[in-house]
Amino acid sequence: MTDNKSTDEYIVELEKKLEKNDQCGNTHYNLGVAYLSKRRIEDAEREFMKATECSPTLAEGFVQLGGIALHRGDLDDCLRYNLMATKARPRFAVPHGNIGFVFLQKGDVDKAIDSLRRAIRFDSQFVQAISTLGSAYFMSGDIEGGIEESLKAIRLQPKFGPAHNNLCLAYIEKGEFAKAIEHCDQALASGYSVPQEVLDELAPHRADG
Repeated sequence: MTDNKSTDEYIVELEKKLEKNDQCGNTHYNLGVAYLSKRRIEDAEREFMKATECSPTLAEGFVQLGGIALHRGDLDDCLRYNLMATKARPRFAVPHGNIGFVFLQKGDVDKAIDSLRRAIRFDSQFVQAISTLGSAYFMSGDIEGGIEESLKAIRLQPKFGPAHNNLCLAYIEKGEFAKAIEHCDQALASGYSVPQEVLDELAPHRADG
């Protein structure tokens, strides 16, 4: 599926498969992913629903439904679907990471930290969860813990913008502005949108400012 035409052909192929066998959870799931790639969100949601009905242990289907809920700004539904994913497959790291992210958005930092630690225990290379744990530590007031996790994240993925942003904020907090600027610039270079107030705070500390 390298272009729109091949995606469309793949969708037709999957739809034909489901005409013959409507009870295959994997086919519904794959069709949902294909619809998602075409931005057909409601069609994708319907297929992920059907996938999880046909295959209740298909944790990825619940995760996808959680992603759609998050896209709509519905944190409660996102949380609910990811909890269902953890019941379907308890050691699947992704939904635990997503649950941690949702708790952090809700301001429940302790629950966020617990879920993110669990995600990392199941997948020690889960960069997004490691970086989000860095954010959670930072929000809890544990600046050094936040730095430690964020450095772990960029060791795994050197251009991971959110982790560089975490480090920028942490070093501002510590008054280490040269390091903050370095990580701010790396976050920007990765395509991450550093908040304007952070850029403004760093501007007087730049050599050319």
